Amino acid sequence: MLLYHGSERIIEKPVFMGGRPNNDYGYGFYCTEYPDLAREWSVSEGRSGYLNCYELDDKGLRLLDLNDHTVMNWLAILLANRTFTVDAPLAYEAKKYILKEFMIDYEGFDLIKGYRADDSYFSFARDFISGVISYEQLSEAMMLGDLGNQIVLKSEESFKRIQWLSAEEVSKDVWFPKREIRDRKAREKYYSMDKIKYVKGALYVTRVLDEEIKNNDERL
Repeated sequence: MLLYHGSERIIEKPVFMGGRPNNDYGYGFYCTEYPDLAREWSVSEGRSGYLNCYELDDKGLRLLDLNDHTVMNWLAILLANRTFTVDAPLAYEAKKYILKEFMIDYEGFDLIKGYRADDSYFSFARDFISGVISYEQLSEAMMLGDLGNQIVLKSEESFKRIQWLSAEEVSKDVWFPKREIRDRKAREKYYSMDKIKYVKGALYVTRVLDEEIKNNDERL
């Protein structure tokens, strides 16, 4: 498969265990199948970047596709890795319960495919564990940013299988505004959702806790 990685530099040889541990799925090399998304992720307001293109021989590699699991499973992995402050009793208990009941063995795979928790997505997840939105609203919100899926190389074997093909310079003047527009549209759609009205029967995190909802619940 062809994969793309946006970075401030050219990366000809990704290094196993060379990334940050507090990314979405822990250590790994984070890529996408969508070059324009990688271009957006490569730049910041004051810095241009590079689009790195790779070929990955994924034959025989063990893939964890989080699209085959629930949003709660994705959320459990996110809560285990991302660094943030939990300062409310409800959010603290929700985080503890989700980690206990919905964590899956994601470290046993070569590749992970799933949502990318940029700033908007991460704020949606925090709203859920804080009781602001329901599980149904969180699931809907995950589609708002049109970010597709990221593919993360996790194992030493997967790093042996990836080959750098090329790099392209990416202008911050062109691609940072595109990144900002995508994020702003996601937030605007999210804010337009009716989050004030209580929806009877919806799975708010308080209900998840009170009913001790498990991973195999058909409502998820």
